[in-house]
Amino acid sequence: MTEKPDWTGRRLEVEVGQVAHGGHCVARYEGRVIFVRHTLPGEVVLAEVTDDPGGGFCRADAVEIRTAAPGRVEPPCALADIALGKDRCGGCDFQHADPATQRELKAAVLTEQLRHLAGLDWPVTVRELPGGALRWRTRARLAVDQKGNAGFRPHRSHRVIPVEDCPITVEGAISEVADRRWRPGAELTVAVDGAQELHVTALDRKPQKRNQRPVARQVTGSGVAHEEVRGRRFDVAAQGFWQVHRSAPEVFTEVVTRFAAAEPGAVAWDLYGGVGLFAAELAEQVGPGGSVLMVESSKRAVEDALANLRDQPQVEFRAGTVEAVLADDELVAPDVVVLDPPRKGAGRKVVEGIAAREPSRVVHVACDPAALARDVSLFAEQGYELAELEAFDAFPMTHHVEAIALLRRR
Repeated sequence: MTEKPDWTGRRLEVEVGQVAHGGHCVARYEGRVIFVRHTLPGEVVLAEVTDDPGGGFCRADAVEIRTAAPGRVEPPCALADIALGKDRCGGCDFQHADPATQRELKAAVLTEQLRHLAGLDWPVTVRELPGGALRWRTRARLAVDQKGNAGFRPHRSHRVIPVEDCPITVEGAISEVADRRWRPGAELTVAVDGAQELHVTALDRKPQKRNQRPVARQVTGSGVAHEEVRGRRFDVAAQGFWQVHRSAPEVFTEVVTRFAAAEPGAVAWDLYGGVGLFAAELAEQVGPGGSVLMVESSKRAVEDALANLRDQPQVEFRAGTVEAVLADDELVAPDVVVLDPPRKGAGRKVVEGIAAREPSRVVHVACDPAALARDVSLFAEQGYELAELEAFDAFPMTHHVEAIALLRRR
């Protein structure tokens, strides 16, 4: 059997086709599929192969644009310039596209995933969130190189590219950590809360003493972020989960509440409930005569939720995995379920556990098109159909997109 040649490092002129899930577009060369980053559909580019697994596809980066698509623009960040090659920052996939084109690309991906994985012909429109395409990100994670410089990693690499600023992150957040030296190998979490307090946490990956576990230390700020959504204050651990786009919590809560439409006295579940953002609104809907079960695996998040919703006695809190809680046969069956699973999606066990209780409505919040489409397909097997879907560009300049789906029992 003839061994296939390794194309890594080879430069190929290709015509770029449709956008694919993952921040790249699809090209073909000598019968192989090439996933090319930093391109737009319809372009002709010179692409350098960066990874060749040896099968029917390989990965590549555009190094020269020979025929540009109409939506192409100069990246707002110098570290996204294709001329940098392997020294490009890997945090943004779509800085070379204008905001409208970015939303079109994301809509195309979500539409295709629903068609391919769920068998649905559901054209999607991705909506812009308030605030524009820059300075929207309130939280970021950085790595530290061997010289003590904070920065971001290139795509599919462990190297660190030092940075002075990041144009998608709120003003001042990155410059605060870029101006000083850190312990080599450390990881930094930066958060700017609704009160404009900056929180910087450092996790030293190389402890000073043998067998000492890495310990997070608060460098700047209290470590507790103060947020406000729809008139309610939420206190959140600065390292914990909170939507990173400054406008996302308000917008997403409005959509989730509208889709849930829980009636007074109803039973609602909020799965993967975080610090109680959606549970607070569900509690308002069901009122004192109803009940809300909030499930969250992070004990710290549950503690925060208890404090955030202490004026809502109709909310019951469970600290544990959703799978484990759903195994409890004594749970009161819900009228409506809201779930906001991690990027991988809910999966079969959770979907079947929800469907077995026969809620009339399920509101699914998703940050990955493929995971959402897989879950929608699983719900379809259990007798639920997609009734409404709203998608948002909650991560401008990246390939990520947020979608909120309403599923109704047939």
